[in-house]
Amino acid sequence: MTEQALGPLMIDIQGTVLTDLDRERLRHPLVGGIILFSRNYTDPEQLLALSTEIHALRQPPLLIAVDHEGGRVQRFREGFTRLPPMASLGQAWDADAPGALRLARQVGYVLAAELRARGVDFSFTPDLDLDYGRSSVIGSRAFHRRPEAVIALAGALIEGLRAAGMGSCGKHFPGHGWVEADSHLAIPVDERSLEALQEDIRPYRELALDAVMPAHVIYPRVDGSSSGFSRTWHGYLRQELGFDGVVFSDDLSMEGASVVGDTLARVQAAYQAGCDMLLVCNAPDQAGDVLARWQVTPDPLRSARVARLMPRTPAPSWQALQADPDYQAAVAAIQALAV
Repeated sequence: MTEQALGPLMIDIQGTVLTDLDRERLRHPLVGGIILFSRNYTDPEQLLALSTEIHALRQPPLLIAVDHEGGRVQRFREGFTRLPPMASLGQAWDADAPGALRLARQVGYVLAAELRARGVDFSFTPDLDLDYGRSSVIGSRAFHRRPEAVIALAGALIEGLRAAGMGSCGKHFPGHGWVEADSHLAIPVDERSLEALQEDIRPYRELALDAVMPAHVIYPRVDGSSSGFSRTWHGYLRQELGFDGVVFSDDLSMEGASVVGDTLARVQAAYQAGCDMLLVCNAPDQAGDVLARWQVTPDPLRSARVARLMPRTPAPSWQALQADPDYQAAVAAIQALAV
């Protein structure tokens, strides 16, 4: 099979098996990854078969990703361990910080090991937003109000992810917790200054992240564009914070991205601002339009960054994972927290 560099688009599919149109689009040179949703899942065996076929479509294989944070944002449930919302780890931190860190590592390990055993390469986690009690779309997805707790708990969760061979993605840079509007439905605006945002930015400054996802939020005292479309914010991330990993756009079909124009305009603007990979989700006609109209040659540097997110170690079989005493202990600890 001919080697084909990973393109800058991450798209989705509608069903639980690939159609001929899906295969055609996933082989398109502008595509570098696929994001899966609950509609793409029936059971663990089906997911493994789907992932195996996707990986076999081209070389290097496409990055298969999912939003699988825990709590209400967990796309695969039946046959997977029910992961707690990150706020429950923050509550555990308040009662017993060392115990909460152990539990966060176990959550990260179970999250990543179960996904990898079913062929999924990457989860968009952890959420690093601070819990100001203002944002309903973030809510219990946030670990804590205090940045030092977020840094410690997210760092432990990342250790667990890496122990299972998976990278991390901090979101939503530079912080989504202050605004009340849901960027899926509106265009949030955060009127705070750059100085006032430093608490929100601390996790990105102090954690070793493999990827970052900017927020569909406008911070007008810093720049008039939302962070995903802002060269100012991308420059701050790369230069001031020294980040050298992958920058993913958030879903460009969301209402928070509409300030730029149609989907093609959003893709172009996010790419020109500095995003390495652009997500176009839940809008198959728009994804097809972008693939047909966008004239760009994949950037080797950006493709190489994305390729670094592919796991470097073989995934365990589901049977071997179930027999692993460390995995069993981690699942038991997570289930005890849920009770």
